[in-house]
Amino acid sequence: MATAPKPNLPVFYNDLVPLNSNEHAAFRVKPSESAPFLLNQHAVPLTIDEFVPAQRFLPIIFSAGEESVPLALMGLNEGVNTIIDEEGKLRGPTYVPAYVRRYPWMLAKLRPDSDELSLCFDPTSETVGAFEEGDLLLLDDKQPSELTKGILKFCEDFEQAAQRTAMFMKELQEMDLLMDGEVAIQMPGSEQPFVYRGFRMVNEEKLREMRGDQLRKINQSGMLPLIYAHLFSLQLMRELFQHQIEQGKMPNVPAPTPAA
Repeated sequence: MATAPKPNLPVFYNDLVPLNSNEHAAFRVKPSESAPFLLNQHAVPLTIDEFVPAQRFLPIIFSAGEESVPLALMGLNEGVNTIIDEEGKLRGPTYVPAYVRRYPWMLAKLRPDSDELSLCFDPTSETVGAFEEGDLLLLDDKQPSELTKGILKFCEDFEQAAQRTAMFMKELQEMDLLMDGEVAIQMPGSEQPFVYRGFRMVNEEKLREMRGDQLRKINQSGMLPLIYAHLFSLQLMRELFQHQIEQGKMPNVPAPTPAA
């Protein structure tokens, strides 16, 4: 159902180039009310800083595999996104993950032998380029504009949140609190339920059986509210299912195999 993004190039990004004062002196950013790059994306990485606001609108799950990452679900099936329309515009009030709001920007290493991160962007994005309209990225003296400073700060904050998220995931793994998830949803008029697997979730039984000192530790560290935000959000999976029905985005259920 959900897998972690490919390590070589993050999801959404087709290419990455560093912002350069010589090559991009005339580049501008033009606002956009749509996110066409999100059209066929059903799951988006989420940081723990976003769990509380996101859990009101989107189910929060963990990707399958040993290197699990938190994901916000926008659809239950691959290629299905219920929160945006065919033009890439939001259908209504929701939470838009920082990972989406960051695109087409991100901090990246230019050299494998250095930990220094540089501000880069996806040159295939339609929002950054040598346009006649829009806000300049660089001033006449080739110094970053206030817009660029804001973009850099957002990307820096995102990286810090990503590090906190990695520590959170490490703790969950070490406490063995994650389990393979499964949800079965019965559609009216259908003999077989829709069964969704391929994701991970917190094991509530193990959480309830934790020793007092362990429970106190995760409560004091701030992990416990995040865990419950994740668990509460899972109720929204049935709402996503209903949205898919309303939008005509349901997969076909295979007919039952007749008995031999």
